[in-house]
Amino acid sequence: MATETPVKAGKTVKFIITRQDSPEAAPYTEEFELPYRPNMNVISALMEIQRNPVKTDGGKTTPVIWESNCLEEVCGACSMVINGKPRQACSALVDKLEQPVRVAPMSTFPVVRDLVINRERMFNALKRVKAWIPIDGTYDLGPGPRMAETKRQWAYELSKCMTCGVCLEACPNVNDRSSFIGPAAISQVRLFNAHPTGEMNKAERLETLMEDGGIEGCGNSQNCVRSCPKGIPLTTSIAAINRDTTAQLFKNWLSF
Repeated sequence: MATETPVKAGKTVKFIITRQDSPEAAPYTEEFELPYRPNMNVISALMEIQRNPVKTDGGKTTPVIWESNCLEEVCGACSMVINGKPRQACSALVDKLEQPVRVAPMSTFPVVRDLVINRERMFNALKRVKAWIPIDGTYDLGPGPRMAETKRQWAYELSKCMTCGVCLEACPNVNDRSSFIGPAAISQVRLFNAHPTGEMNKAERLETLMEDGGIEGCGNSQNCVRSCPKGIPLTTSIAAINRDTTAQLFKNWLSF
């Protein structure tokens, strides 16, 4: 493997991109070399390749396919593995990366094409735990109950989740051999169970996490909290929900 060296001004930057033509096709890599520009991020590099899809050896290829939207680390769409680390491509500055910059799709999710992945597993997990406030009707319900300021502060931190999937990619327990629901959904259960209205479905959400693939699938590797681009205290949420599910188990036992 080539030795990685920092990118310097006046030089070119080399990208090695893992590509895949379809969900059934085998992955392969292609190498590109671009003129260096200060403050360049991975998304801008992919845009350059899209405009001029020519490999380092001079051969023409198809434009690389990827997803992006906000370009300010809010939407979570541009998640990919950059130099071995799952992260957002919009906030990955080339100045702070080492050459060659290796870009690949996240492996936890099925590849659709190139760097585009199918995150259905994560969204289905959020559906399972009812990660929303279920209020029917369009009529005015009036002001809801106030949330205590101490609770609001940590709940706001949990609400920063942008469903990027990075925590699932970093978690060794989320894979195609496991049904583990993942840290994102568990943290969202804590968020919506803390809401004065969402608390109505607290027991139902906890019951879901007590099923196969629920919270017992966490191996406490703590990769999720280290990799989260928004700094969400995921392991704190997992610990809190672990206590809540235990309490719910006793409630169920006492109700017999």
